Amino acid sequence: MTAASSASRSVGQVTSVVSAVREVAGGLLSRPLASYHLVLSLAGTLTLIGLVMILSASSVEGYSKEGSAYGLFTTQLVFAVMGVAVFAVTLWLPVRVFRRLAAVMITVTTILLVLVLIPHIGIESNGARRWFNIAGLSVQPSELVKVALCVWGAHVLAARRRENASLKELLIPLLPVAVIICVLIILEPNLSTTITIAIIVGALLWFAGLPIKVFTTFALVGGVLAVLLSFMAGYRSQRVLSFLGHIDDPQGAGYQARQAGYALANGGVFGEGLGQSRAKWNYLPNAHNDFIFAIIGEELGLLGALMVVGLFCLLAYVGFRIASRSVDPFLRLLTSTITVLIVAQAFINIGYVIGVLPVTGIQLPLVSAGGTSALTVLAMLGLMANAARHEPEAVAALSVGRRTGLARWLRPPAPVPYRPARVPAQRGRSSRGPDRRREQGQVPSAPANRPAATRGGSPAGRVGSPRSGERGAPARGGVYRGAPSWRSRATAGRGTAGRGIGGTGTTGDAGWERTARLRIDYRTGYSANHRTEPAPRTHGRDRRGGSAGGGRYWA
Repeated sequence: MTAASSASRSVGQVTSVVSAVREVAGGLLSRPLASYHLVLSLAGTLTLIGLVMILSASSVEGYSKEGSAYGLFTTQLVFAVMGVAVFAVTLWLPVRVFRRLAAVMITVTTILLVLVLIPHIGIESNGARRWFNIAGLSVQPSELVKVALCVWGAHVLAARRRENASLKELLIPLLPVAVIICVLIILEPNLSTTITIAIIVGALLWFAGLPIKVFTTFALVGGVLAVLLSFMAGYRSQRVLSFLGHIDDPQGAGYQARQAGYALANGGVFGEGLGQSRAKWNYLPNAHNDFIFAIIGEELGLLGALMVVGLFCLLAYVGFRIASRSVDPFLRLLTSTITVLIVAQAFINIGYVIGVLPVTGIQLPLVSAGGTSALTVLAMLGLMANAARHEPEAVAALSVGRRTGLARWLRPPAPVPYRPARVPAQRGRSSRGPDRRREQGQVPSAPANRPAATRGGSPAGRVGSPRSGERGAPARGGVYRGAPSWRSRATAGRGTAGRGIGGTGTTGDAGWERTARLRIDYRTGYSANHRTEPAPRTHGRDRRGGSAGGGRYWA
C-alpha cells in the first residue's frame, strides 16, 4: 500500500507539473505577438548556435589551410551580419512590395543561374561551377533562387485563386519555370539544390490545393527522376549503393557516413565538451559544413543534438501556426512553403548524418557553414516574421498606441489589415462570383426550400445558422457554400477531403484533417477556419465579402 500510494503521489506531482507547464505555455502563446517573438528568438538562437559550432568545427581546417583558426568563422560571421540586415529589410517592407517584385526576383536569379555556367564568370571548384566571387566572398545563386521561387510561386498561386483557376492555370507558369531552374542547377551540377527546388514546388502545389491524384503523379515522376539523376554521376551512385549496403568500403564512398557515426557514438549523452571534438582533426571531411550535426553530437552529446532537433520542431510548429492564422492567401502559401523548406532541409541533413538517409549534401539551415545559405534562410525567416505581424490579433495590437522617440525609428511600420482586392471580369468570368456561374450552369442552383439571401447588411455567419440570408465560410470539414470543388464526380461522396488552407473535407483521420486545414481550395481560396466580418449596409448590389471584395477576412 505504501509503494502504491507513493507511486500515485509521484504520478500526481508529474501531472500537476505538466498542467502548470501547459498553462504557462498556453498563456504565452495566447499573446497577440507570440508567433512574431518566437520567430525572432528561433532565428537568433539557431544563428548563434551555428556561429559557435562553426568556430569549433572549422578551427583545425582553417589553421591548416589558411594559417588562422578564425578564417572560416570570420567569413560566416560576415554573412551572418549581412543576413541580419536582410532579415530586417524583409521584416520592414510591406507585403505588397514583395508581390510587386516577385517577377523581378525570379527573373534576376534565373539570369544569375545562366551566368554562373559561363567560364571565367562562374567559379569552378571540385568539378562544379556554382559560385560567383564578389568582393572576396563566394555567392551561390542557386541559394538565392530559393527565396525568389517561394515568393513568386506564392504570388502566382494566390493570384490564381481569385480567378477561379483551372488545373492547367494552377500549374502554368509555375511548373515550366521550375523545370528551367532545375535544368540550370543540374548543369552546375548540384543535385542537393535540385531536391530543395522540388520541395518548394511540391509544397506550393500541395498547399494550393492540387488534387491528390495529380500531386501523387508528380511526386512519383519526381522520385523516378531523382533516382535517375543519382546514378548519372559515379560518386552519387556510390553513395546510394554504400547506404544500401551494396558497397562496404570504409575508406571510400562510406567514409564520411562511418566517421559521422563514430563522432556521434563518441559524444554519448553529455558530449566531450565544446571544442573537444576529435573528428574535426581531419578525420571527418566537411565537419563544419554538411556534417556539422555530427560535431554537435560529439561535443554537446545526445542532449545537445536533441536541443537542435527540438528547435527545428518548434520552428515547424510556429511556421504552420502563422500560416493557419494568416488572413492573406499569399502569406499563408508563402509561410507554409518556407516552413516546409527549412524543416525538410534540416531533417534531411540530420537523417544522412545519423545514417537513415543517403548522403545528399543538403546543409543544416543556419548551423552549417555556408554564407549564401545563411543569407537566404534569414531572409525567409524575415518574411515569416513579417507574416506573423499580419495575424489579425497582431494587427489589432500594433495599431494601438503611438510610437515616439527611438521606438518610432526602430520599430517596423504597423501592418495593414488584409482586404481582398476587387477582381475584374476575365475570360468570361464576372465578379458576381457564384451568381453568374449559376446562370451559366457551373454551380447547381439552391434547393427550392432554401431561403434566398437578402441584400443589405445582414450579419455574416457560418453555414447552418438559423438566420435567413446569412453568408460565410463553412464549418470545419466543408468547402465554401456555392464554390465549385476540385473533386471529380468519380470521387464525390467517398469522404475524400475537400482540401485547402483552412479547409478540409470529411475523412476518418483527424491528423489528416489537421494537415488538410493548411491547404487552399485552388478554385475558390476560401477556407474552413476563416469567416467574413460583417460589412456595413450598402445600397443596391450585395457587396459583403466574396468575389466582390467588399468584406474583410479574419481568422
